Amino acid sequence: MALDKAPLSVLFVGGTGTISASSVRLAVDSGMTVYVLNRGNNAKSRSLPASVKFLTGDITERSSVDNAIEGLFFDAVVNFLTFNAAGAQLAVETFRGRTKHYVHISTASLYGKPVLQVPIVESTPIHNRFVAYSRAKIAAEEVLWNEYRSSEFPMTIVRPSHTYDDANPPLPGDWTIFDRIERGAEIVVHGDGTSLWTLTHADDFAQGLVGLLGNPRAVGEAFHITGDDVYTWDQIYTIVGEAVGVEPKLVHVPSELFLVGAPDWFWSELLMGDLGHSAIFDNTKIHRFVPGFRPTLTFHRAAHRMQAWRLEHPDLTGPNDEVNAVLDRMAKGYAASRAAFAALAPKGT
Repeated sequence: MALDKAPLSVLFVGGTGTISASSVRLAVDSGMTVYVLNRGNNAKSRSLPASVKFLTGDITERSSVDNAIEGLFFDAVVNFLTFNAAGAQLAVETFRGRTKHYVHISTASLYGKPVLQVPIVESTPIHNRFVAYSRAKIAAEEVLWNEYRSSEFPMTIVRPSHTYDDANPPLPGDWTIFDRIERGAEIVVHGDGTSLWTLTHADDFAQGLVGLLGNPRAVGEAFHITGDDVYTWDQIYTIVGEAVGVEPKLVHVPSELFLVGAPDWFWSELLMGDLGHSAIFDNTKIHRFVPGFRPTLTFHRAAHRMQAWRLEHPDLTGPNDEVNAVLDRMAKGYAASRAAFAALAPKGT
């Protein structure tokens, strides 16, 4: 007679963000017992199933987490909220002996750019001298690899690329871009708009992540989990325009000039050291470990879902004045440089 097996117990650290909420929902749908640990500010977050067990704790404070998970053991822990080496070391100390499978959510932005060979595979060289966030994630990974090699800490590394959901568009400027397209303002595109970029809906990412949980073969491995939905940036903005119903007015600015004109803007480093380069991924490895991984959402469809969500939630999707100021400044710089080059042209041409 077959023995009944208890459902997998999984702790998500974070659990209410763009990437994590979809994973929590799928884990519940898959029959897992799901816990979510965060600082408790869940009222304004994405909705989660009623069966989720919420724990209150701050992952940056060991005693806070110890109190929250006292007496609990998890088949898997998924940490979305650790961003540097110190945080990774603290997570190891916190969860050692409390889980059989620790999954660290890293980032695909740590693959060196420009990529010298495509598609990107998990063994593609890792470095990023432009983006501080990516360098911090590299340092976090190094801590985990060392712990795995020295003490067999049961870790897996997952590297999402540009992942979005209906409530968080994958655009430098977020909902401000929708507003600018709608009112006919210029849309500033980095580079010449032809670099290729991979977009992944969070629901598709969740298939790969949840499929790895509790799999002992995944321990000591790294995976990127992305869709196969690849577009140029001109196409991405044009698709958003189609969803809004207005053709976007695109102007192109060299990526390095964002660091000149907007050095304090969150996206400027990323445009220079990540988004400004083509990124196409080979997902053979995640398919091999999770045979059911089948991304289904294209950005063409998702853009219309985002526009519908925007119209349903006007209080959450309005334009950002600071972002508008940055984009207006960059558009003004584009016009000035175009005029300057025109003045250099031979007379009569």
